[in-house]
Order: sequence, then structure tokens, then C-alpha cells
Amino acid sequence: MGIEVAVLILSFALLLVIGAPIAFSLCASAGLTLLVSMPGEIAMATLAQRMATGLDSFALLAIPFFILAGELMNRGGIATRLIDFAKALVGSLPGGLAYVNIIACMLFGAVSGSAVAAVSAIGSFMTKRMEDEGYDKAYSAAVNITSGTTGLIIPPSNVIIVYSLASGGASIGALFLAGYLPGILVGLLLMVTAGIYAIKRKYPVGDRIKPTVAVKYFFKAVPSLFLLVLIIGGIISGIFTPTEAAAVAVVYALVLSMMVYKEIAFKDLLPILISTCKTSGIVLFLVACSIGMSWVMAYEDLPQSLSAWMLSFSDNPVVILLLINLILLFVGIFMDITPAVLIFTPIFLPIVQELGISEVHFGIIMVFNLCIGLCTPPVGSVLFVGCSIANLKITQVIKPLIPLFIAMIIALLIITFIPGLSLWLPELFGLL
Repeated sequence: MGIEVAVLILSFALLLVIGAPIAFSLCASAGLTLLVSMPGEIAMATLAQRMATGLDSFALLAIPFFILAGELMNRGGIATRLIDFAKALVGSLPGGLAYVNIIACMLFGAVSGSAVAAVSAIGSFMTKRMEDEGYDKAYSAAVNITSGTTGLIIPPSNVIIVYSLASGGASIGALFLAGYLPGILVGLLLMVTAGIYAIKRKYPVGDRIKPTVAVKYFFKAVPSLFLLVLIIGGIISGIFTPTEAAAVAVVYALVLSMMVYKEIAFKDLLPILISTCKTSGIVLFLVACSIGMSWVMAYEDLPQSLSAWMLSFSDNPVVILLLINLILLFVGIFMDITPAVLIFTPIFLPIVQELGISEVHFGIIMVFNLCIGLCTPPVGSVLFVGCSIANLKITQVIKPLIPLFIAMIIALLIITFIPGLSLWLPELFGLL
């Protein structure tokens, strides 16, 4: 390992340890590394240029559009309608409110593209409702936290767009389609775990909803669910690009929230736009810093060196995928999902491609693997939001989280070693 790589790794680790923001840690460690290998003015100009050109991507425009669409949906009354729809589907089963929580988080996460938004919107309704009906409050929060991550796999998903950028151009349409079955699998395994928990704790059976009421709830939820059809159908059919799909999602969410559901007034738009600008600025600055770090790693041949080391260790795809999964699980504990995807995709993707593994399949593996880290301390954003909504300490939620973590790990292994689960739909629609 050369002096430049040592400076890169040690400075980044030190900045994280002392609590520096992840974006500044990425940028500073990349800058220090370049200062070791080239003159100061050239180093800083090179880093700034790489960060700026990295953001010069039409595909990245989709991120602020999807963030705005998510904000509109979060405040537009969509959550209550999806909860009612989920209740009509599974609310009458033993421990049915846990199933309702999981399905509602899956649906809302899918239409909003945000795990945090799903946990916040659904948790604010379901946690209190579940507690009132005799469910353990920490268990309710744990169900809400873990199921919220499914929205990052089931499209549309900003993280999948980020992965496409980091991979050098993997098809966003193929990645979107690839996320459906794995996302549903995760939800089903969480529901199985919740069912076992409900039987063990003898949680109540929900009230059976009349068919006429169930149909009513379904039709109320249809306008929200149609967004998924609109976006994915438009991309697959070639009517519009993923970026154009994001803009269409904003227009549709605006019309739905203001004119159909009438939950948002004109005066509410300014706070929504301000919140969107803040979130978009943070995300895109983080993307720029991560791109700078990725370029520095490539300049220092770090991906090639790591690839050679791992392949010398073993050329068995099973062993390599297990090793990569273990590394990503560890990384996800300490790093947020967006910078982790941007940093580790250029490192690991060439390795798995050399073993004949599809970049689309690997993208789903990576995104879901890092989703698990969103539910773990010390930096799990979804964990913090879920605990805050339930007004609980993290230590109170850890115990009921463990069985749900195990379910997610089982799902990760299935997604990793059954590639057809991710690739069947993209192949069916001719995107692979």
C-alpha cells in the first residue's frame, strides 16, 4: 500500500471518528491524498473539477424531482389511504396491525422513494394505533423501522439512480424492475416474522372489513398506486426517461395532493419547496464529494489493487459475494447509504463482473445490504426517525429488532444467491 492510499484511508477514518460530517470527511481526505501526489494548486483544481463534472449528469436531475414528489406525497394524505388499503388486505389476520404496518410502509416507500418518509408517515399513524390495541410499543417501532427500508428497493428509488451513476451507466429501467421481487420478498419475510411474533405474544385479531368497505378503500388508494404504473410503465415503454419520469411524478403528486385529495393548499407549497431544496442540496453535495473520493481512489489504483487481492484470495463467486456482503454490512453500520454506494460500487463492481455477475443483480444486492445499515446504530437514519416517532430510546428497540434483522439477512442471502429473483423481470421486458 503506497503512502497516498495510507493517507486516504487514515485521514478518512480519523475524520469520521472525530465526528466530522461524512461529506466533509470525503472531500478533505480526497484533497489530502491529492496533495501528497501533486502540487497544491493542481490538486485542489483537479478535485473541484471532478466534483463539478461528476454532477453534470442528466440522470442526477431525477433525484431532486423524486425528493419533491416524495415531499408532496408525505404531506398529501396518501399515507392514510394506503394504510386503509393495507388494513383491508390483512388487517383481520392475527396480529394484523403489524402486517398493515409492513404493507403500508412498502407501498408508501415505493411511491415516495424514501425510507425515512415511509417510516415517518406510516409510523406517526400506526405506532400509536398498535399500542392502543395492546401491541408492545418497541415491537411496533421495530416493525415500522425495518419495513420502511423496502421502499429503497421497490422503485422508484433515488439510491438506485445513484448506483446507476456510480456503476458507469447501468440501466435505471432494468434496475427499477429488478427491485420489485426482492422488495416483495423482504416484505413477505418480515410478515412471516411478525406472524410468528403475533402467535407467540397472542396479539389480537383485527376486525374483519366488509367487502364493500374494502373495495371503497381500494379505489381511494388507486390514484396513489397508479403513480408506480405511470413511472415504471413510462420508462419501460420508452415514453420518457427516468429523469422525465421524475418530473411527471412531481406533476402527478401535485395534482393528486391539491386537486384530488385536497390535503395541500397553495400556501403549503413554499415550505415543501424549501424542504426539497435543503434535502436536494445535502444529497447532491454528498454525491459530489463521493464522486471526488471515487476518482481519487481510481487515480491511486485502489479498486484494481483490492480486486487483485480478493481474486487471489478466491475466485469462487460464492466466497467473493459472501465476503463483499460482510464488508458492506459492516460499512452500512457506520456510513449512510448514498456515500457508501458511490464509494464502494467502483471498488466491488469490477470484481463481481469479472466473475460473470450482472451489474443489475449486484446493484440490488448492494442497495439492500446497505438498507440493513439504516436500521442499525450508530448512524442508522431510519432507526433514529422510527425511535423518535415512537418516543423510545434506541436500546428499547434493539431486542424486538433482532428477529426482524435475521429475516432481512435471510432475504439478503436469497437475493444474493438466486440471481433470477432480480433479473427475471428485466429480462422479461427485454432490458437485459
